[in-house]
Amino acid sequence: MFQIDLTSRKPIYEQVMAKFKQLIIKEVLSPDEKIPSVRELAKQLTINPNTIQKAYRELERQGYVYSVKGRGNFVSSKIRKVDEEKLNKLKQQVQNSLSELIYLGIEKEELIELIETTYSTIKGGNIND
Repeated sequence: MFQIDLTSRKPIYEQVMAKFKQLIIKEVLSPDEKIPSVRELAKQLTINPNTIQKAYRELERQGYVYSVKGRGNFVSSKIRKVDEEKLNKLKQQVQNSLSELIYLGIEKEELIELIETTYSTIKGGNIND
């Protein structure tokens, strides 16, 4: 399914969460699709099942997955709306980074290309979609 970087400074459960979020956002995993059990994924990635359980619990808290007792975990069909406070904080970070890039001399066209490339990479497809 995916690989974990054991040399990364990022905690393993956060890496697992990020991979699942990426698969969900890119629609590789469909709504209501069953995801591997904690034991299956722990065995596949050769990591502690408690780590997987922590990632699944946090994904459920954030609304990316839901669990059905006795059946497993599934991709949520309705990802909860983003927390407004978090959204505003991220927008401010982007604005600060853009300001610094402009100060360092990057041209408007380069900024636009950077945004389009990033968007295309995350969402998939062509820039001109």
